[in-house]
Amino acid sequence: MKPGRPSLVTVGLNRSSLLVGILFCFIVTLVLVSVLVQPSLAQKKLSATEAKDHIGETATVCGSVASTRYAASTRGQPTFLNLDKSYPNQIFTVVIWGSNRSKFGAPESEYKGKRICVTGKITEYRNVPQIIAERPQQIQMN
Repeated sequence: MKPGRPSLVTVGLNRSSLLVGILFCFIVTLVLVSVLVQPSLAQKKLSATEAKDHIGETATVCGSVASTRYAASTRGQPTFLNLDKSYPNQIFTVVIWGSNRSKFGAPESEYKGKRICVTGKITEYRNVPQIIAERPQQIQMN
């Protein structure tokens, strides 16, 4: 081998190293994008009507509290905040279980008639989308 000329083995290793480096940079970029973009998806604001198309997702759902009910004698003592349409025609419900109720005060009167946004995982109960609010910070009045 003449000095100053790379051997075929060295050239092959350099190409392999370059490909590994490019692949590594691509993977790191994908991870960074998913970390930076994913939280913003949770902050996407949906209307009460749009929530039905996002079951299983974490999002912020906004609407006017059309009706409320504190079911003190029902198992779990839930409080229901129905957005945009009153029960039994509600299109979205915020549920506050009795075990968390003291954190909210009297949510059935505090939020009634107000426009709110609630953030959390959208689930479904009897074909009605809902978010279970465990902390007052999940509900913002606007």
